[in-house]
Amino acid sequence: MKRDPSRFDDLFQEFGRITLRRMFGGEGIYAGEQIIGLVVDDRLYLKTTEGNRADYLAEGCKPFSFRRGKKITATSYYAVPERLLDEPEAFAQWARKAQAAALAPKPRKKR
Repeated sequence: MKRDPSRFDDLFQEFGRITLRRMFGGEGIYAGEQIIGLVVDDRLYLKTTEGNRADYLAEGCKPFSFRRGKKITATSYYAVPERLLDEPEAFAQWARKAQAAALAPKPRKKR
């Protein structure tokens, strides 16, 4: 995907206005000041929590992961099912859940 910020206008039309910011060799997708997704290597990922991750797993979607040294770290951003890229109304529901996930309180880490 090229870096044209308007390339997502059709996809996010039902969700609302987003902005893109460069980060880590990709782009962050923001709704207001909240990051709700990523674009990395031409793949779109949305934020998940326990509240919406099952939707992605049911579709066989994988998390965005990266290698740091010898360790591979999976993130809470999951690949968007391909079918949603042609369904802006259905995609908007997933994007709203991603926005809710981004706004949700962060779980406390166990010591």
